[in-house]
Amino acid sequence: MGSDQHLSDTARNRQIGIALVTATTLMFAVLDTSAKWLVQTVPVLQVVWLRFVFHTLLTTAIFMPSMGVALFKIHNPRLQLLRGVMLALMTGLNFFALQYLQLAETGAVQFSVPILIALISALWLHERLDAKKWMAICMGFVGVLVIIRPGSHGFHPAILLSILNALLYAAFNLMTRRLAGSDHPVSTQLASATVPSVVLAPFAIGYWQTPDSWQVWCVLVLAGLTGGLGHTASALAHRYATAAVLGPFLYQQIIYMSLGGWLVFGQIPDAAVVLGAGIVVLSGLYLLWREFSLAQKK
Repeated sequence: MGSDQHLSDTARNRQIGIALVTATTLMFAVLDTSAKWLVQTVPVLQVVWLRFVFHTLLTTAIFMPSMGVALFKIHNPRLQLLRGVMLALMTGLNFFALQYLQLAETGAVQFSVPILIALISALWLHERLDAKKWMAICMGFVGVLVIIRPGSHGFHPAILLSILNALLYAAFNLMTRRLAGSDHPVSTQLASATVPSVVLAPFAIGYWQTPDSWQVWCVLVLAGLTGGLGHTASALAHRYATAAVLGPFLYQQIIYMSLGGWLVFGQIPDAAVVLGAGIVVLSGLYLLWREFSLAQKK
């Protein structure tokens, strides 16, 4: 299979892609809420590993009956390996940060992903950005600074882990788009779960602590399930629409994460997080509006 995996750029396909990326943000919000609850009592490395182990097992069990050996067919193994290692690192950074930060804080930093995608597209993929797009990118980073509050008493070093995670996630999204042209989306997300499962196994087993309740096991399974479904929806979305179209819709995740933080942990984001998130969201929405406006003129 080649580039024919990418579907034509129509309004209908863009709508389907946006719907799939909306499902992605909901699944990832549940994943992060589950992870924050788990890392309070279970070693972070163990949570990361089990999240991918259950992701691998559930994906295989769900899709093997219909796809057969095609589930394991990979056309770009080197890129899949790199993507899997990146996902393991991203998840570890995120889960470590969640030990110390509110869900709304880590979610708000993730808002910078669409802005980072636009920046990477300009610097590395040589896509032309006009002055207004550059202004939106700069405003987005002002919003991130408002969220992290460098030098203030509200600053926590763990926020730097979230920023690094966002940088990796932006590159990860562009890589997902590239793989969508060669590998089946389900095969891609299975590969991205299998790689961390294998790579992290020796370390996770070395720090193993057996969960002491069935609730912990249930939440671990939930993390694996929502992680798998989220990445499947994300990979499918990139077949229907470009990363630039989908990126701004990632901001929805803050709504679900703030709700999870309030319902599960009784945490309400403070004014700086709300203000910063608002600035970043508006920047992302402006980039989306510019993308559609330019597409309609073609």
